Amino acid sequence: MIANYIENANFEDTGFSYTLSLISGKHKMVILYCLMEYEPVRFNELQRYLKKISDKTLSQNLKELERDELIHREVFSQIPPRVEYSLTERGKSLMKVLDQLCVWGEENRK
Repeated sequence: MIANYIENANFEDTGFSYTLSLISGKHKMVILYCLMEYEPVRFNELQRYLKKISDKTLSQNLKELERDELIHREVFSQIPPRVEYSLTERGKSLMKVLDQLCVWGEENRK
């Protein structure tokens, strides 16, 4: 039964593949984790948390996470301008899955 499914399945059409596409990359999971722990978070705070990330890379990752509706970007019209990032409900639901990765890592660390 499973062998038939595997033979007929296209990996790109699986939920697993879709989830990986949302969190792929070096920084996305860390950004999500930071927002889970400290939200709301400003751009500079994320940069300090991630340490070695360029403005361009962080900005691109944030735009992709926002496009995928995992984070919310709120702009405050004040001087100087202020922008804060937080998890959406969709992002919070993904964090339940990522939290299980953390639990597994803690339980299986060598």
